[in-house]
Amino acid sequence: MTARPVHTLRPHAPVPALPSQGLIGVIAPAGPAPLDTDKAVQWMRARGYSLKIFPGVFEKDGYLAGSDEVRLNDLHAAFADNEVDAIICLRGGYGTPRLLDRLDFELLRNNAKPFIGYSDITALHLAISLYAGFVTFHGPLLNADLLGDKRKPTESSFFNMLRGQVKAGSVLTHPEAYPLTTIEPGIAHGRLLGGNLSMIAATMGTPYEIDAEGVILLIEDVNEPLYRIDRLLTHLRLAGTLGKLRGVLVGDVAGVEVPALERLLKQTFEPLRIPVLSGWRSGHCDPNLTLPMGALVRLDAGKQELVLEQDVVVSVR
Repeated sequence: MTARPVHTLRPHAPVPALPSQGLIGVIAPAGPAPLDTDKAVQWMRARGYSLKIFPGVFEKDGYLAGSDEVRLNDLHAAFADNEVDAIICLRGGYGTPRLLDRLDFELLRNNAKPFIGYSDITALHLAISLYAGFVTFHGPLLNADLLGDKRKPTESSFFNMLRGQVKAGSVLTHPEAYPLTTIEPGIAHGRLLGGNLSMIAATMGTPYEIDAEGVILLIEDVNEPLYRIDRLLTHLRLAGTLGKLRGVLVGDVAGVEVPALERLLKQTFEPLRIPVLSGWRSGHCDPNLTLPMGALVRLDAGKQELVLEQDVVVSVR
């Protein structure tokens, strides 16, 4: 196991932009799901891209998409393949934590490219941030989101971010149809990191727990009642994690009534005196907007803005 790195707030390395007519690799590092290959290929072809579907996508081992070896090999192979320009995960579910202590971070670092997913994929975002140090993307899954006919902002946010159309200094677009709520006003600069709240909590006490110092924390979840969200946030508070944060961006917490959630957020974060913005359409929701994990951002909770402070993809000639 590589030694846990000492925290710095240097920008994470950007990754190569997704080129036009590029090749997107599909892996299933977590749970299984049937894939309509023809539909997936046609969907991507209509947008100018080709797909390379790795073998584990078609396997099923109970609640896992193939054995640990199959899923790990596919992940490593997708990064190592020089023809693959970006990697998208088939679905979330469960399974990625089982791979963490076997990841070849040197291979990933030396072959950095856009890596996209959310939910259980949060474990990989956290590990790559710590041990490989390049930007990844909390964004749509192939099956549930892109092929699931989610609203257009899901697709446009995904491609705009990966193609490099969202540059340093850009205010990240949030659809006006979905109002945001300022839980605590203020401005914070920091590294955007996080994702699924249950997964963030599950990695606490392991070598892969979030390095929260100077972080603007993204949290989202699904199928967790309010008291469990309370339990998870309390866990992070008692572990000292919340006290290290500079700000919080709350994505979709599906299944929880908004007023009750906002009351809990107020109770949790008001004593910390950090900006908190809630209602960002990211996670198990429609639309599901892409966010760059590990990137330096500015959160202005009062103005309800999230500004990118570094380029997250770069053109490669």
